[in-house]
Amino acid sequence: MSKVAIICDTHAGIKNGSDVFLDYTERFYQNVFFPKCEELGIKRVLHLGDYFDHRKFVNLKVVKRNRQMFIEEVAKRGMEMDIIPGNHDVYWKNTNDLCTLTEQLSHYPFINIHMDPTILDIDGLKIAMLPWLTADNRDSSMDFIQTANAPILMGHLELAGFKYIAGTSILSHGMDAAPLKRFEMVLSGHYHSTSNSDNIRYLGAPFELTWSDADDPKYFHILDTDTRALSRVRNPHRLFRKLYYDDSQGKVSLPKQLKTDSDVFVKVIVKGKKDPFLFDKYMEAIQSVNPLEVKIVEVFDGGDSDIDSDETASALDTTDLLSSYVDGFEIDLDKNRLKKQLLDLFIEAQSVDTI
Repeated sequence: MSKVAIICDTHAGIKNGSDVFLDYTERFYQNVFFPKCEELGIKRVLHLGDYFDHRKFVNLKVVKRNRQMFIEEVAKRGMEMDIIPGNHDVYWKNTNDLCTLTEQLSHYPFINIHMDPTILDIDGLKIAMLPWLTADNRDSSMDFIQTANAPILMGHLELAGFKYIAGTSILSHGMDAAPLKRFEMVLSGHYHSTSNSDNIRYLGAPFELTWSDADDPKYFHILDTDTRALSRVRNPHRLFRKLYYDDSQGKVSLPKQLKTDSDVFVKVIVKGKKDPFLFDKYMEAIQSVNPLEVKIVEVFDGGDSDIDSDETASALDTTDLLSSYVDGFEIDLDKNRLKKQLLDLFIEAQSVDTI
């Protein structure tokens, strides 16, 4: 019996290789991922794609920091990693042929890069591994899905009927999940929020990457190859915190968790501000813990109090607007395909926007 660690959507180099995000990622590996793997005697890691963030390049600082914080730690512990490409790992949209994984990681003997569908045998448990689907490999990938002799499929899938990030509407475009029903369990990367339906589970990113991830719990997962039980390990480290301020009831106190984690971006969402002095004291208390940055968003009385001005709501508004915009066109084009292309551009833009 053994256990394997499953991780995905690590997006090394996000925000143009920002040191803030690199340091945050390193805290997860040092304090959560590797300690838990050591505790459970885990020697195998499965990465389900989007190892890197930028499709077109990886800067040298990111390569060095990732090697130090992750790859060398894997090697030091005698671990082995299997990885499939995600859409962020490949240069072209229609093929996986030019891939950052093969260019940057193929020289490590303990890293197995699976560019084609394959079946792993881990302690007698067969696991089908499916790389990112493109126009170039779609037919062979669908054949693999229909014939793979394995109870578990792992991939980097874009399926209809799931949410890309927390708080957004369910995506109507994407691959039909029906062919996947033949598997006992399907585990996937690509969407950054954890979710599940029937036998399909999106594992989500293991740490916060944008404001849309605030208040959305992050995990990495562990599969028991004997019982096939899937468990998850929560990442307690935060990078984005939303605080809701409303002094209409009098006293306002600073959340305790902010005092224990100063390396965060803070967004104060003001729902009611009757006492300017009290608000100033509240802001002073936030600044005293030295957050990375503080933003203030005011929601005025009489407006929608559901805080639609933050990034999660913004993502919801944007995806819905894009869909409605396309639906409103009288054009002889595949509207679902056009919606997908616009959403892909929106998702890619989110990974490089300013904090």
